[in-house]
Order: sequence, then structure tokens, then C-alpha cells
Amino acid sequence: MTSFQTLFYKEVLRFWKVSVQTVAAPVLTALLYLVIFGHAFEGRAAALAGVDYASFLVPGLVMMSVLQNAFANSSSSLMQSKITGNIVFVLLPPISYLEFFAAYVLAAIVRGLVVGAGVMLVTVWFVDLRLAAPLWTLTFGLASAALAGALGLIAGIFSEKVDQLAAFQNFVILPLTMLAGVFYSVHSLPAPWGQLSHFNPFFYMVDGFRYGFFAVSDLSPWVSLAVVAASLFFVSLLCVLLLRSGYRLRW
Repeated sequence: MTSFQTLFYKEVLRFWKVSVQTVAAPVLTALLYLVIFGHAFEGRAAALAGVDYASFLVPGLVMMSVLQNAFANSSSSLMQSKITGNIVFVLLPPISYLEFFAAYVLAAIVRGLVVGAGVMLVTVWFVDLRLAAPLWTLTFGLASAALAGALGLIAGIFSEKVDQLAAFQNFVILPLTMLAGVFYSVHSLPAPWGQLSHFNPFFYMVDGFRYGFFAVSDLSPWVSLAVVAASLFFVSLLCVLLLRSGYRLRW
């Protein structure tokens, strides 16, 4: 456990040392989204029944911040270690691949939840927000941050250059997040876009997380939880297998 604790502490300290960039900046971005979109689309964009648009928007912004920052934490950390060469100091000690995986993903969860909590604190003053089912909110927050952190590790493993990692974030993570129902209800989309949204795993994270606030969602939270749990299992399994093989880390 000592090696796990040390690596986890190192990963948390890495992003906390530059918290203005890693925490404050994403919180400010989410607040700007709320101010601009909340004002521009109030009364125009479709939301859930009985929920005004600004309130509908906040859980989506929180989940978007959690996902993007959890992914960024693990992926950027591994990428920087590979570029600078200090990955050797992680690979040489007797740290198992399971400890490696757990430390990076748990640190990603911490950053994602810290940023998400920050977004919640600065936006709650602008909307009428309530927690109808806090256990659902916590469950989807933890599971989604873990999934994004594991995806970040996979992206960091496969990427050999910064631009490859940036391409993964800009062409995979960002579109999946923006098209996950953060700014709209998928039921408002015309065919076939509404149906295609159900192939996006990030949609289930946002929808289930939003259910924890309003006890209303596009789908049953149990369906969303099943999809998120299955996605987390397969992504984690792939990540652990890659770490075990040492692919693009040891050779």
C-alpha cells in the first residue's frame, strides 16, 4: 500500500500545485457557459418537464467538467512522464500494474470531483437547484470520473506525442461530451439524431447524474447505471491489460 499511496499522493499534488490552471480555470469556463447559454436559450431550448433551462443546464455543466478534467488529469500526467522520461521512476520501483492503475484513476477522480464541486458552488447562486436523489448523483459522479480517468490512461498509453493526445481529446472526448445532452434534452432532437445519442456512453452519465437533481430524466437511471457500469468495466479491463503488457511504456 505504501507504493500506491506514494503514487496517488504524487498525482494529486501534481494537479493541486497548479490549481489555478487545473481547478479554477475549468470552474470559470463552466460559469461562462451558464451565463451565456442560460441567457441565450432560456425559454427556447427544450428541458425536462417542470425544470427551467438554467437549472437543467447546471448538472450537465458539472458532469462535463468532471469528465473532461478526470480525463485530462490521467492522460496529461502519463504523457508528460513519457516525454520527460521520468516514467522510468514509476516503472522501476516494485509498483504493480494494479496499483499504477488505481493511483492514476483515483487521482483523476479526485480532480474531476473537486472541479465538479467548484462548478456547483459557483453556479448554485444563479439557479434554483435541489438534490432530489443525492445517492444517484454521487454514484454517477464517481463512476463517470473513474471511466474518464481510465480513458485518459488509455489515451496516454497510446499517444507518443502531445498532438496525438490533443487529437484524442479534441476529436473523441470533447464531441462525446458536448453531444451528451449537456445543453439540451435528447428528446428534443429530430430523427435520427435522438436515436444516435443513445450510442454515446457519455449521454447516460449526464442523464443519470441529472436524475439525482430532479428525479426526472430522459431514461431510467437504472438503464443509465447499467451502461456506465459496463463501459467502466470494459475500459478498465483494457487499461489494466495494456499496463500489464507494458505496451508503449516499457518498449
